[in-house]
Amino acid sequence: MSPSSPFLNRWLSQVGPNVALEALAELLDGGALYVVDSQGQVLFWSLGAQRLLGFSHDDVLGKPCRLAIRCADGRPFCCVSEQGRIKDAAVELERADGGKVRVRRNARAFFDAAGVFAGALEVLWPEAALALPLSLQAEEETEEFHGLVTRDPAMKQACRIIRNVAETEATVLIRGETGVGKELAAQAVHRESHRRERPFLAINCAALTPSLLESELFGHVRGAFTGAVKDHAGLFQRADGGTLFLDEVAELPLELQAKLLRVLQERSFTAVGGDRAVNIDVRIVAATHRSLREQVKEGKFREDLMYRLRVVPVFLPPLRERRLDVNLLLWRLIDRHNARGTRKLLRVEAEAMRALLDHAWPGNVRELQNVVEYAFAVGRGEALRLEDLPPEFREVRAEPSVFAAPPVPALDEATRIRDALDWAGGKIDPAAKRLGMSRATFWRKRKQYGL
Repeated sequence: MSPSSPFLNRWLSQVGPNVALEALAELLDGGALYVVDSQGQVLFWSLGAQRLLGFSHDDVLGKPCRLAIRCADGRPFCCVSEQGRIKDAAVELERADGGKVRVRRNARAFFDAAGVFAGALEVLWPEAALALPLSLQAEEETEEFHGLVTRDPAMKQACRIIRNVAETEATVLIRGETGVGKELAAQAVHRESHRRERPFLAINCAALTPSLLESELFGHVRGAFTGAVKDHAGLFQRADGGTLFLDEVAELPLELQAKLLRVLQERSFTAVGGDRAVNIDVRIVAATHRSLREQVKEGKFREDLMYRLRVVPVFLPPLRERRLDVNLLLWRLIDRHNARGTRKLLRVEAEAMRALLDHAWPGNVRELQNVVEYAFAVGRGEALRLEDLPPEFREVRAEPSVFAAPPVPALDEATRIRDALDWAGGKIDPAAKRLGMSRATFWRKRKQYGL
């Protein structure tokens, strides 16, 4: 012990050890400082630790450090304990928002007079820009493309395909689950094209009866049917020079599929009850959450029309596969509500964030929008808590019974392989990697399904 120790002890008793630790933490600009006791429970958690890992003081104080500090590769995080000292160890940790941060770890253990471990002081230093929290990462890592906001590589690839194909006249088929942003992608095709100054019109093919859908698409002349008291220009005519978006095109009745095929081939159509062809210049962008190939096999969709529509397929991955985007979109939506509402959310508690990241998001981005709106309506205060989320986020998931039937996958294996090939542009290696298969397994399964 150095000769100055008595004076240091007197000084610490005057200013308070807690104040001294907080001052030290402030001096460690960009670093995280925390203290644990002999049981590994957190006694002190600096603002730097909160910024770096995303957990607040309330989330971690008095709790085992392993709850807030988790290795990104799934291994348990071990406090320094009896090891005595850790010097400049490289480790990748998982943040509260699901992101990853690479740090250098330094730790020093303390022992009582009997040599029993009494706790430790640890410092985490971020490794350059790789270690910045998601909210502070370089803006170029986030891609914003006509309403589509993402940090996910697969979603960025879809945006690149849309940007490139928009310069052509090719017909585009957008695949993706409900609520994933298919209409935004269709609008992006239009806005990036030379047709951007002309109309963009959209229709949901599943929302109307066959007769109403035919009239809405192709128009009708007066007297064509009961109630047709005047001529009506259909969407094809009104979209002339622009883009027509056919959402849920797999639901199009077979008789209208034949008529749509003629429009794509001849660039003309005849209104319901009419006797003359109308020439049009319209680009078709279609979307569906179903596999058109499967619909063809079941006799519900024309194969020739399928090939006309899916000249360039674009696959939008579901939100559950874009874990980084959950946090990104969550805060975009929170900021939007903060700007117009009476409640302002400044942070998300760790338990709530964990529930959001673990959720399957069957409704995708649209469901996330509803969850944020629900939280603002029922919650109060500056923190989004678990109890602010809809009831399904607080339900305890039952362990699956060994006698229960296995869950039905969202997409069968053949469809997933086909989607992966579409995403990879027909290339085997990236498609196999996307599904976590070896090249040989992917090739065998592709041959098995005749793809």
